[in-house]
Amino acid sequence: MEEQIRMEKKILNQTSCQTPKSLGFHMPAEWESQEAICLSWPKNKETWMHHLSAVQEIFIQFVFHLHTGQKVFILVDDKKTEQLITKRLQENKINLSQITFFQLKTIDSWMRDIGPTFLVGKKTKEGAKERAMVEWIYNAWGNKYDDLLPDTGLPERMNQFPLLKYLKRFEPKIVLEGGSIEVNGNGTCLTTKQCLLNKNRNPQLSQTEIEEYLKEYLGLSQVIWLNEGIVGDDTDGHIDDLSRFVNKTTILTAYEDDQADENYLILDENYKLLKKAKDLDGKPFTIIKLPMPGKLIEEGRRMPASYANFYIGNKAVIVPIFGHKNDEKALKILQNCFPDRKVVGINCVPLVYGFGTLHCISQQLPSG
Repeated sequence: MEEQIRMEKKILNQTSCQTPKSLGFHMPAEWESQEAICLSWPKNKETWMHHLSAVQEIFIQFVFHLHTGQKVFILVDDKKTEQLITKRLQENKINLSQITFFQLKTIDSWMRDIGPTFLVGKKTKEGAKERAMVEWIYNAWGNKYDDLLPDTGLPERMNQFPLLKYLKRFEPKIVLEGGSIEVNGNGTCLTTKQCLLNKNRNPQLSQTEIEEYLKEYLGLSQVIWLNEGIVGDDTDGHIDDLSRFVNKTTILTAYEDDQADENYLILDENYKLLKKAKDLDGKPFTIIKLPMPGKLIEEGRRMPASYANFYIGNKAVIVPIFGHKNDEKALKILQNCFPDRKVVGINCVPLVYGFGTLHCISQQLPSG
């Protein structure tokens, strides 16, 4: 207990303001009510090469399936791009009243990692919940891609727009990407040691110190640590390709049945760790295996294809599929988990060539 208090005081002393947890904020679960989904229009040819036009079509499909249930915020570089996208949205019978454009230049489209993490807080006198954002330091996944570093500081720039200007912005001043954290909205977070303890992120911090940052800035009570991420993941093991909460006590986790596959031991080890984990009441979580979509190879390199990279919207759950025999099995599992939402699969083979899919390109803004 004394060690925990010392860590909390250290974190408070390192920041210029109180932490979100001390002010009653926390990160809600993805299945809780959302005002909007935040996206950034894909245009980086270095990321997707000859797949870019197919990736843009996936983006349009993604918006189509989500926009009837929530607003869609789209970051674009300029007015010309906004006009071109508007035309494509109209052609796909997307209700433009649900779309808001932010003319804000980005290099790439991985909103989960370059954008803010949104929080909710206490109810105001008017009955709405306070909201805030956390701006982590983005260093292009351990300084792997110098050309993507200009996306650092995007949350601060987003915070200047009228629709988001009222949000308090917290700055922990540590390196972290949104894809590396998964919460159940009830005090528990999943993450991986491969990513958050990687020396290319925060080498000055211990596991205990990082855990305290997560607790203070996401409003948590416990952190469950898995080990490694799937093969081919250039993010050093993001959790959103591995294990996802579908309710407060149930976790879907990617699992490989083929013992000859290089993901088998990695995923089996994480599965065993989850089976030992307990919720805040000391009860085991319900763990459901989610199959893997086999090997997807591009230019001799394995892509990080995973059904776990799904997005939970207000009315629909959008799942990346890959033309594999396990597609239908994965969709059925997810539909059983979300009986009140429509589960839709989008073929994301072109998208995953950029080393991520639907959850990676999105970030939810919870309802106030």
